[in-house]
Amino acid sequence: MSRIRRLIRLVVPLPSDLKLAWSTIKGNKGGFGGSFVAIVAGSAVITACGVLLQSGFGSGVTPERYSAAAVVLGAQQSFWLDESSEVRYSERVTLPADKVASVAAVPGVRSAIGDVDVRVSLFAPDGDVVSGPQDFPVLGHGWSAAALAPFQVSKGHAPAAPGEVVLDAELADRGDLAVDATVQIVVGSIPSSYRVVGLATAPNVLNRQSAVFFTDDQATRLSGRADRVDAIGVLAAPGVTPEQLAESIKAAVSDVVVHTGAERGDVEFLDVGDARSLVVETAASFGGTMVLIVVFVVASTLALSVRQRRRELALLRAIGALPKQIHWMINAEMTLVSFKGALVGAIPGLLLAFAMRSVFVFAGAMPPDFQMQVGPLPILASLVLCMTSARLAGWLVARRVAKVSPVEALGDAAVEPKKLGWVRFTIGLLLIPLGLLLTLGNVASPGDSAADTAASAVLLFVVALGCLGPLLLYGALLLFGRFVNLPTKASGFLAQANARANWRRLSAATTPLAMGVTLAAVQVFGASTAIAGAQDQVKEGLRAHHALTASSGAGISPEVVDAVRRVPGVAVVTPVARMQVLLSFPSEDSTATKAFAAQGVTPDRLSDTMDLAVIEGDTTQLHGETVALSRVVAETVHAKVGGTIQLHLGDGTTIKPRVVTIYENGLGFGDVTLPNDLVLAHTTARVDNAVLVRSADGTDQKTFEDALRGAVRPYPTVQVGDREAFMTAPEAAGGGDWVINLLFQTVLLGYIAIAVVNTLVMATAARTREFAMLQLIGASRDQVRAMMNGEARIVVFAALLFGALATAPPLIGFSLGLTQSPVPSISLTGLMAIVTLTIALSWGAIRMATQYALQPAPVDAIGERE
Repeated sequence: MSRIRRLIRLVVPLPSDLKLAWSTIKGNKGGFGGSFVAIVAGSAVITACGVLLQSGFGSGVTPERYSAAAVVLGAQQSFWLDESSEVRYSERVTLPADKVASVAAVPGVRSAIGDVDVRVSLFAPDGDVVSGPQDFPVLGHGWSAAALAPFQVSKGHAPAAPGEVVLDAELADRGDLAVDATVQIVVGSIPSSYRVVGLATAPNVLNRQSAVFFTDDQATRLSGRADRVDAIGVLAAPGVTPEQLAESIKAAVSDVVVHTGAERGDVEFLDVGDARSLVVETAASFGGTMVLIVVFVVASTLALSVRQRRRELALLRAIGALPKQIHWMINAEMTLVSFKGALVGAIPGLLLAFAMRSVFVFAGAMPPDFQMQVGPLPILASLVLCMTSARLAGWLVARRVAKVSPVEALGDAAVEPKKLGWVRFTIGLLLIPLGLLLTLGNVASPGDSAADTAASAVLLFVVALGCLGPLLLYGALLLFGRFVNLPTKASGFLAQANARANWRRLSAATTPLAMGVTLAAVQVFGASTAIAGAQDQVKEGLRAHHALTASSGAGISPEVVDAVRRVPGVAVVTPVARMQVLLSFPSEDSTATKAFAAQGVTPDRLSDTMDLAVIEGDTTQLHGETVALSRVVAETVHAKVGGTIQLHLGDGTTIKPRVVTIYENGLGFGDVTLPNDLVLAHTTARVDNAVLVRSADGTDQKTFEDALRGAVRPYPTVQVGDREAFMTAPEAAGGGDWVINLLFQTVLLGYIAIAVVNTLVMATAARTREFAMLQLIGASRDQVRAMMNGEARIVVFAALLFGALATAPPLIGFSLGLTQSPVPSISLTGLMAIVTLTIALSWGAIRMATQYALQPAPVDAIGERE
């Protein structure tokens, strides 16, 4: 029973323990202040991730055109990897049109209406483009879907003929359009004239779209899918609640996803579901990484705080304090500090969450009206994680002090411990060869998996740095100390002597700084390696003379391609359609699914406009259900020419195409290449993203360009440019991912920077008596400052050295996996930024703390307590 009570006391300190802990905290404000700052910053970041995660699970956007529908039905828009993890399809997944009749027959349904979205470009009679609110799209629908808002005709009448349209009143106001005006509406690239026969208004303002209503038949024809609908809106019979209706539809109709309440907006606005999925995935991943970093930083800060109290704790042992009492005291101290620090950090954490949301919106990964959900759960989770981390760290750093015998305690208090704990040493030592195996030992599967594994293995090296940091610093001092600080100078000699005598204290700052250098370098140089590889492949492989693109994301219709082929002097025309595909393949004992950027092209003389650097096979066979794969993807999924793979297209359609080609230039042009007609048939708009054009040899380029412009003049959204206008497939698929990665890396490195400055200030400010002693025996203040500059050089050198050593294997493995070259592309700007920031943090913190510690007169400072 006594053992149980002791365990409970470790978890829940007694009031007497807390009272004693509060008195020791007030007597050691400097040491505990540093731990408090580390916990506050950690709590802020964890709280921000928690708010994003909660918002991703529960937030959304209020429906607009579907606001009157009790229930909205859509197709399954995600491929579920398991019960909790999903990958969103890049195109809208549609429903069979005959589902509308099946839903209408369900008891409790007043009416079921199938809706289609047709993205259009609207031109006023004067030729100006009339856009949606805040550059949101203008979408065309059948008039029957107007009842789902409901829209009511305020002027004119409903469309009754194919050439008639009704505009929502706000769209008409923006374009200064009235009833009987003739407008030009472009679907894809094809313009048609329509007469405005009516204006319609809805109870709710359209903030995310503008609506143009055609007749139902015309909307279906323009969508290109006569047998499909995008969604089904259901109006409930009197007395039937949305929840009751949803249950009835689930029981009666299969293969539909039922949405009620705010979830109706997920069907109306696909970007909401995409944002929800992205936020959950990134916040969970980054939050897990942050918890790991917070544990190390808090443990490092607490270890420094405890070491600064060695004499105090040794005296307690000498006067009879038991090991368990030392544990109880430190446990209570950590409870108080972590509890208050976590609560204080919650407020800036909420502000940080909204700042991160702004970056998501800026990157285009989150709609501007995506609502954040702020509740107590993220704060509670942060409180639990921070307190657990601090308590665990406190227990680890108290172990050595608590087990020292009373006789040895005072004699041991004044010197640094010479050994690391065997558990810490063993873990750190084992992680290094494991990381080397994953990055350079061909343990991971080749291809994309090898690059991903190499990039992820950086965490192993970061943890190894956290475990072995003090030992690595001591070794670096022995090997390179005399080169960093010349021992012939007094300041250099003192810096070396202090660093060797107090290497554990110095490593508390060097280790997190080296971890930050490693994470920053892998992120920056990994991105520069991928970008440089893609740019090189495009530069070498793009052989077209001109590229056609479309304004406002309208796309290029197949009719434009036919028109361009008739231009005199044209040699090859290659339309390019893009989408994201999911590829399922056997992986160990299960099936893995990964997303890849895909392009659809025509195979005729493809190498004249786009050289994919074919390794095996023949791109002329790219017809029907066939596919060409990049080397990276082929190695990842173990595909061979002549074999088949399982591919999920952008709209969820599953095919098993035959592999006809394996090529190298996947970074520049997309990892999956399919027949153009196959991709077009499974995209939402059924248009190309670009058209590559190569002229015949000897053609005058200026004359040829003028002829191209003349050929596309009837298509107002199509633009003629040089080959630089062509966007690579990874850029099109990547969107703002790099901005999101930069955001999280900035937050992570910002936290590490706070921790480094905090630790350096703690370690330096606590040396007031030491500085006073040096001055009393003849050292000037300038010499003390020079000594601290020498220690700063050691910190900077060690952090950059350890960071470089930990960065090299992941970057080499990443480069090998993507480009087959062991030499990664090092961004000079990124390198200078990392070095400059490292120097600024170290020198700035040490200089500031040194200035503070030198303020008291030496005679007064020498009598202060340690």
